[in-house]
Amino acid sequence: YFIMAITYTNFLTQVRNYTEVSSTVLSDTLLDQFIRNTELAIAGAVDYDDLRKFSNSTFTSSNRAVSLPGDLLYLRAVKITSGSSEIFLEKRDQTFIAEFNPDGDTGVPKYYANYNDKNIIVAPTPSSALAIQIQYVKNPPHFDSTTSTMLSDQHENLLLYGVLVECFSYLKGPQDMYNLYKTRYDTELQAFALEQMGSRRRGQYTDGTPRTPVPAPSP
Repeated sequence: YFIMAITYTNFLTQVRNYTEVSSTVLSDTLLDQFIRNTELAIAGAVDYDDLRKFSNSTFTSSNRAVSLPGDLLYLRAVKITSGSSEIFLEKRDQTFIAEFNPDGDTGVPKYYANYNDKNIIVAPTPSSALAIQIQYVKNPPHFDSTTSTMLSDQHENLLLYGVLVECFSYLKGPQDMYNLYKTRYDTELQAFALEQMGSRRRGQYTDGTPRTPVPAPSP
């Protein structure tokens, strides 16, 4: 059978039911911020597949700088296409780029480095408009009245417990309820991480199923 994903309005109602606090204290605006805080915290803790994204563009000839996508949270890899070859650039520091290519020599880029939060630089400086692909993790989408997300659709408990932690921290008590939901949030977060960074990154054909080692003491 099919389980309907929770709506935004019902989610806010659920949070208020758990906290037993009305909208005069936990307003829609406040709960919306708590949802966003939780989404950002989860994205910072777990590298989950829904946030992986690719951006394709081309170099500007004789320009070593490359603009990063506006929704980039952090960079995973940089790949270029030169002729029929696809090449992943090697990550280096800005100081390495300056030493490696002090005169701005052009050619097929081999290295890249973070320049600031909006650009990377490459070396050698590209001699032509080669294709470049930025592989990155994007800012998490926000669950609101018009947008459902992977977290709200498939991991409602994780999102709920995270928001309840925010609520009981804001309400300053009771401490036992804060501890209860913090423990549940941490448990759900760990399970989510094991799914996304464990099971979903394994292939059972090549890796088999995960097994727990059983101690075998010497006789």
